[in-house]
Amino acid sequence: MRRLAVVAALGWALAAPALAQGLFDDNEARRRVDNLRQQVEASQKAIDERLSRIEAGAAERRMILDLAGQIEGLREELARMRGQIEVLTYQAENAEKRQKDLYLDIDTRLRKLEQGREQAAAPDKPPAGDAAAVPAETKAYEAALNQFKLGQYALAVSAFQGFLVTYPESQLAPSAQYWIGNAHYAQREYKAAIAAQQKLLSAWPENPKAPDAMLNIASAQEAMGDKRSAQRTLQGLVAKFPSSPAAASAKQRLVSGGKR
Repeated sequence: MRRLAVVAALGWALAAPALAQGLFDDNEARRRVDNLRQQVEASQKAIDERLSRIEAGAAERRMILDLAGQIEGLREELARMRGQIEVLTYQAENAEKRQKDLYLDIDTRLRKLEQGREQAAAPDKPPAGDAAAVPAETKAYEAALNQFKLGQYALAVSAFQGFLVTYPESQLAPSAQYWIGNAHYAQREYKAAIAAQQKLLSAWPENPKAPDAMLNIASAQEAMGDKRSAQRTLQGLVAKFPSSPAAASAKQRLVSGGKR
């Protein structure tokens, strides 16, 4: 028994270090596993953060691309609108030129008729071609009209107003008042144009310029957006001066809805 006890003691003494070594190996392994797990988790976190930054950058790039596309679309729309403005401006300038040419042609023909009547009434009057025989009021009128022809509308208004102050009883006074209205209209001063032409109609209601004055009033009313008043003016023109060239134009505009 004593021998068995000694043998058992010796066996335990020899096995104890190996057992302790096994326990220490398990603890080390667990520690290493924990360290590895922490490293994996840290790496995963870093990867997630990097992916988030990449996704945010991609979203920002998409947003920038979308904004760039919208800006390009706006530029194209702006270019198209500028093109339309240029076309409309060109059309407006041509229409204004045609109107001015028409007014000048009408004025020239009316003045020739007036001169013919004057010469018939006074056969001993010097020829119109004699510069010395041209009255001062005619020269003043021609000077004012030339300002209108040159597109100097503000100067034309002043010149015709001065003419009316100097020669209020002149046979050219209605024409001067008429051109004041047209000069205001050419400057888009539509209220002043209407007032000037209404003054002509009030002072010289039966003058040959009266129908054209009413037509100019209708044009100014239409330009101001008052189509109803413009239509009434055109209808009044047709009723009062049915045989005039202005009435023919008024009829066409009434048929087309008031458009010039």
